[in-house]
Amino acid sequence: MKLKDILRDIDYIELAADAELEISGICYDSRQSSPGQLFVAVTGFASDGHRFIPMAVEKGASAVLCEKAPEVDVPYVLVKNTRYAMAIASRNFFGDPASKMHIIGLTGTNGKTTSTYLIKHMLEQCLGAKVGLIGTNANMIGDVELHTERTTPESYELHKLFADMYDAGCSYVVMEVSSHALVLDRVAGIKFEVGSFTNLTQDHLDFHSDMDDYAGAKAMLFARCMHGCVNVDDAYSKVMLDGAKCDVLTYSIDNPSGLKAENVCLEPAAVKFTAIHGEEKEEISLAIPGRFSVYNALGVIACGLQLGLSLSQCAEAMKSAKGVKGRVETVPTDGDYTVVIDYSHTPDSLENVLKTVREATKGRVVALFGCGGDRDRAKRPIMGRIGTELSDFAIITSDNPRTEDPDAIIEDILAGVNVDSERYVAITDRVEAIRYSIENHLPGDIIVLAGKGHETYQEINHQKFHMDEREIVADILKEREIK
Repeated sequence: MKLKDILRDIDYIELAADAELEISGICYDSRQSSPGQLFVAVTGFASDGHRFIPMAVEKGASAVLCEKAPEVDVPYVLVKNTRYAMAIASRNFFGDPASKMHIIGLTGTNGKTTSTYLIKHMLEQCLGAKVGLIGTNANMIGDVELHTERTTPESYELHKLFADMYDAGCSYVVMEVSSHALVLDRVAGIKFEVGSFTNLTQDHLDFHSDMDDYAGAKAMLFARCMHGCVNVDDAYSKVMLDGAKCDVLTYSIDNPSGLKAENVCLEPAAVKFTAIHGEEKEEISLAIPGRFSVYNALGVIACGLQLGLSLSQCAEAMKSAKGVKGRVETVPTDGDYTVVIDYSHTPDSLENVLKTVREATKGRVVALFGCGGDRDRAKRPIMGRIGTELSDFAIITSDNPRTEDPDAIIEDILAGVNVDSERYVAITDRVEAIRYSIENHLPGDIIVLAGKGHETYQEINHQKFHMDEREIVADILKEREIK
């Protein structure tokens, strides 16, 4: 593709290159640079991509997209913001595949992953559509699952993924849109048909200065979509509504809204409620327990309505929907107790899952949890308080310590613990913590393994070591059989 075509809709400061130059690809990692590519010098948090321009040129890069003129002799395009420019350039390079599909974006702290899977199921059932999915658990093209590293990929990978989805016959794409993706322009230049807000609770304050800054980042989605859906029971919903430049369908359980849940019934393995939209009423049943599942279902239905589906179609789809790996996922045990794996790694999500299982337990609620290293330290004592106060017994352990001392992280968590020492124990090794929870269970217990969810690794000092809690539980049960 010619450079001039890649630069379409980019307001550059200086073009010190032949606009007719043929470009074979786009690259922002100099280690992966190859002949004929446009190298994008991205200014990151740990390093400045401009430092690696010589390496990219040495590997054959034909031109550079940068914020300051290169120190080596190479054709370049000077722009104000290389992150934004890379998003537009990537969109152009792949032929803007997103514009040829219906893009649905979900933002918020909790509920995004489950909601994307539910929307995918709804569109497949109601429309017979082939649907792409982009999110925390995995990326999917129809039924084909692809590995993912980030909730929202970098812009070049994102548009390549859109192109692959379009080529495979997808007409809809439902994706999680993180606050990082919005602030760092990974989704710049994408017009979302529907944007939806689930909720906002404390998370990512290592990246955002405070909760208002976090909320403002989320609200950016509603300036980029044609239709919106907002949970108005959430305290930060006003920020989303104030930032919206589209029509918005609000939803709620408690406050007045366009889509309302009434007669809410929380069962051990499901939720049931009456959905009211204008003059329409439908009975909703979703086989995922917990009050938060009512909000997830409402948000999914709101998206369906904004896409032109009827309330009855949405209700029918919810009846046949199933849960998501790592979200209140029950794993087999060898006795009269239950083990649940859940991705809850924020104060609010931990509170939600513990309250959810409390509704179903005949014995104790046992909470096993930790906090990630190199992340928001302020939430650690909050997690400690919630995890111990809302459980009958807590096991505080490691969860991706990364470059931090896991024992120091546990000390931060313990700072928020106000219950008697008989009600908790700290076991740094997560495998041993899980073993302890199973070997010390009582009849009727529900043991919640919180934090890892779909993840199958433990990250320590920049290395990811295999750790699948389903396998760990199975191995422990086998050991118990042998004994």
